Amino acid sequence: MITFKGRRNRKTPKSNEEIDTGRRCLLKSAAVAAVGSTALGFPHISKAQTTTLKMQTAYGANDVYTEMARQYVDRVEAMSGGKIKITLYTSGAVVKTFQLQEAVHKGVLDGAHTVTAYWYSKHKAASLFGTGPIFGANAQQLLAWIHRGGGKELYRELVQDILKLNLVGFFTYPFPTQPLGWFKEEIKNTEQLKNLKYRTVGLAADVMQEMGLEVLQLPGDGIIPAFERGAIDAFEYANPTSDRQFGAQKVSKFYMMGSYHQAAEFFEIIFNKDVFESLPKEHQAILEYAADAVNISNYSLALERHSKDLELLIKEDGVNVYRTPQSIMDEQLKSWDKVLVDLMKDPFFKKVVDSQKEWIERVAFYDLINTADFKRAYMHYFPGKIDF
Repeated sequence: MITFKGRRNRKTPKSNEEIDTGRRCLLKSAAVAAVGSTALGFPHISKAQTTTLKMQTAYGANDVYTEMARQYVDRVEAMSGGKIKITLYTSGAVVKTFQLQEAVHKGVLDGAHTVTAYWYSKHKAASLFGTGPIFGANAQQLLAWIHRGGGKELYRELVQDILKLNLVGFFTYPFPTQPLGWFKEEIKNTEQLKNLKYRTVGLAADVMQEMGLEVLQLPGDGIIPAFERGAIDAFEYANPTSDRQFGAQKVSKFYMMGSYHQAAEFFEIIFNKDVFESLPKEHQAILEYAADAVNISNYSLALERHSKDLELLIKEDGVNVYRTPQSIMDEQLKSWDKVLVDLMKDPFFKKVVDSQKEWIERVAFYDLINTADFKRAYMHYFPGKIDF
């Protein structure tokens, strides 16, 4: 007789009634499990209403900085699943550039994309959050001070406690060093700078004035007209891309690269405090952390565009590009020293500077003692490209 393994354990088939009852129990159990899973494991779906915010940038429609502002807007909208919409206006669309902070404070605008140098006349410590003295740190290291060295708290103290402004603000994008600027001839020594009418902004105005220049603070769209009518003899603005976009190469052929007047800056993104705090917590977090998220995209865009535009200035526009002499940068450091003597009499200004110096002494030391000599490596693989 042939037998089959396990045959003796085979059960009698269930009746139709038993099968239906089992199915009902199974479905009930699945439904209960699904409810539990939703409560414990499924992601929360935001029920926040869609919000539209009005933001103006400090830059013109074609400026690369406006493109960077759009990168922030795009990330906010993507991260919020379209629940936060930002209408981005360019310079002058609602208010003038130097009026942005006041407009956001009063609620004329919900937000702005700008730099602190544009409102440092309210308190000179504002310039320390972007255009301050250079103690040896680059912009990346100073942005790290904002996040990890106490800068964020000091900024809030200045804006909300001292100036009593109805604002919250975040920082993003460490700028590459801004060039000394555009002149009518190559600048070889500090004597050539004496008595020049020169455009810059922030504490850089104090520093260059201490060096003997006559300084005018103008928004970007006023620079070329002022140069053409002789109101200024020289100017700096931002970078090869922005400078080329507004036509600096059409009025000057002498571009001096490298400077201590604005060597480490970053964008300030501000919102009306009442508007910001009225938003759901998740939307507040998105507006804040999108500033972090846009850092790398802004910086990558800068490196791509600035390097290409510098080559175009040289090869297509006939601009003579020079490295600013070390003797001039040494004089800038001495000028910073003199300017700081009076500024440090203000207790809050001193408090911020002391915080920065404590951070920089440790952080820049690590970087300087550890970082490879990239210039030497560059000269090895691209001999003859640079001669300084």
